[in-house]
Amino acid sequence: MKLKSKQPLSLLMAAGLLAAAALQTVHAADVAPASGTAAVAAEYRLGAGDVVRISVYQNPDLLLETRVSENGIISYPLLGPVHLGGRTLSQAERVIGDGLKSGNFVKQPQVTIVVLQVRGNQASVLGQVNRPGRYPLDVADMRLTDLLANAGGVAGNGAEVLVLSGTRNGQPYRQEIDLPGVFAPGGREQDVIVQNGDVLWVDRAPLVYIYGEVQRPGASRLERGMTLLQALAAGGGTTLRGTEKGIRVHRKGPDGKVQILQPAMDEALKDGDVVYVRESLF
Repeated sequence: MKLKSKQPLSLLMAAGLLAAAALQTVHAADVAPASGTAAVAAEYRLGAGDVVRISVYQNPDLLLETRVSENGIISYPLLGPVHLGGRTLSQAERVIGDGLKSGNFVKQPQVTIVVLQVRGNQASVLGQVNRPGRYPLDVADMRLTDLLANAGGVAGNGAEVLVLSGTRNGQPYRQEIDLPGVFAPGGREQDVIVQNGDVLWVDRAPLVYIYGEVQRPGASRLERGMTLLQALAAGGGTTLRGTEKGIRVHRKGPDGKVQILQPAMDEALKDGDVVYVRESLF
């Protein structure tokens, strides 16, 4: 009789342990993403023009969809004007909840705020990108590469050095960012955080111009560190009548005057250089 009673008991204990483990796994899978999402959403700061939906659990009469005014204020039922501009979502929920509780309107208010349209925190991307325009900063600490990705990345004729301008602490702000350097080891610091009102400018890529006795005369993209020899190769090389000995480079100096140079083949070119390949005399 004792052996028969022990066997079911051990099976029940094992089944209980398995069930507990399964419940713990399910609970972890359900809770972890939700808490992570809430943490990200709570860090967004409301700005002027944002459209929000405010709801209070079990109080449908307090549901409100409204736009944050230019001075960061909304008008909420029972409370009147409430300043939400510059607050995170969790802070804004707490302000409304405290107002409802202190006014004895709702005993234990559970307030939820959802941003329907981001209009208050935006940055512009202009120049040589695939989708120029204004983009919302809908996550906290949005970085330059995130904003550039929203604009579709740099276009084929875009430069590698970008310019971010705006204001910081009430002062004009301007920074040049070497895009390839962002992805180099230790380049994370160049991936700066974008703020409301910033403008990211992507200039055209630098060009060199080749004419004379070359296979493909015309403008060519000046790659980083491109030498005279590499520029000739980009132009298809010299024709049968061309000669490398007679190559001249026309370069505009700091004073605006054009200088005529005869650089070595391994010398790097500059933006706007005009390379002229002469015809051989023999």
